[in-house]
Amino acid sequence: MTLAPTAPASPAPAVDPTRPGLAALARTTPGRLTTLLALLVVLGLAFGAAMVVGVQQRGGRLDEVRSHSGPLTVQAQQLYRSLSDADATAASAFLAGGVESASAARRYQQDIAEAGKALATASNAAGANARVVQQLTSQLPVYTGLVETARVYNRLGIPLGAAYLREASGLMRDKLLPAAKSLYQAETARLADDRSAAAGFPWVAIPVGLLLLAGLVVGQVYLSRRTNRVFNRGLLVGCAAAVVALLWLTVSWGALASHLGSARDHGSAQVEAYAQIRLTALQARADESLTLVARGNGASFERDFRQRMTDLVGSDGKGGLIGAARSGADDAQRRQLDAVRKDVTDWQAAHAKVRSLDDGGQYPQAVKVAIGSGPGSAADAFGSLDRHAAGAIEAANARFTDQASAAASSQTGAAIGLGVLAALCVVGTAIGLQRRVAEYR
Repeated sequence: MTLAPTAPASPAPAVDPTRPGLAALARTTPGRLTTLLALLVVLGLAFGAAMVVGVQQRGGRLDEVRSHSGPLTVQAQQLYRSLSDADATAASAFLAGGVESASAARRYQQDIAEAGKALATASNAAGANARVVQQLTSQLPVYTGLVETARVYNRLGIPLGAAYLREASGLMRDKLLPAAKSLYQAETARLADDRSAAAGFPWVAIPVGLLLLAGLVVGQVYLSRRTNRVFNRGLLVGCAAAVVALLWLTVSWGALASHLGSARDHGSAQVEAYAQIRLTALQARADESLTLVARGNGASFERDFRQRMTDLVGSDGKGGLIGAARSGADDAQRRQLDAVRKDVTDWQAAHAKVRSLDDGGQYPQAVKVAIGSGPGSAADAFGSLDRHAAGAIEAANARFTDQASAAASSQTGAAIGLGVLAALCVVGTAIGLQRRVAEYR
């Protein structure tokens, strides 16, 4: 058998001894400049991306604060207040006898309507709170049914009405109010999370920007030593753009954090404090009325009333919820809280008179002091407290809205402006270094 001749192996390509390898090229001045150029361009692009994305993310969370979590917190607080006020109003109206006042009936119906409206809003954005919203939605009609039954019996002069009213109040206190409080706390926590995220420090953008600026300075020094030229215009443009971008980013973030901090300290935090004061007062008002409704069997309601008074002003009359709210308030808010504290003092004096009359067998006179509209009545003192607390809540809500809007205004044009500055930095750096590299060719 004849074997075919094997072709000779092709000779390996000759290596040009005059052509340097990549490692050797990287050690030359053009190689170093090219490496520096690539590094600075990458850092510049990363800096721009981090700034723009960060501003957009903070803006998104700020929009959540203004248009979602903030309003939902207000609605949850309104639900909590409406339910508490409905319970207090129903108990006070019951004391009027067979025919309750038109104003009391209107207030009760308005409370129930506002609670229903707040529940409808909450159900549209329930999310993790869907179970709580469902519980409130299903139990509110049960409560109103019990109250209506109590009112019917009361008009007929049948004592059984008091039992129905106590059952309704028990449902409110044991089921509805705890659920409303849970919903309010959940929405408050969501608002705090959104606010913290919106005010978050730009941990990525600023370190990358500082690293970019350091690289630009190093590049400028390197070029001045290699080329005997003091400044490279392209790098100067890049440095200037990076400095302006860092300053803009820092100042805009500082303004955002400052406004959101003020919105928290003098807005939402005060709303929460005032709301708790108002809700405690409403529950105390219901206790006061139910003590009289019980006709000698209201010792537990009287104990609850006294405890709520202690919750409001402390055992010494200077602490409690009002004292705690006052410690974080500004001058205008302190004046509002001082007015609320005076209302509590007047209320305690009127309540002492109610108890003295009731314990002395003068029930009709006790009821008159409790629900009458004249000066020195418990209803007058409570009404003044409720108006002062409502005004304080409204003012704090307005301050929160103003500061949140100011925070949004501080970010106007930031994403576009920072993106343009980053692009200017990259282009200036690339042109400046590319010209120096070209000089070596």
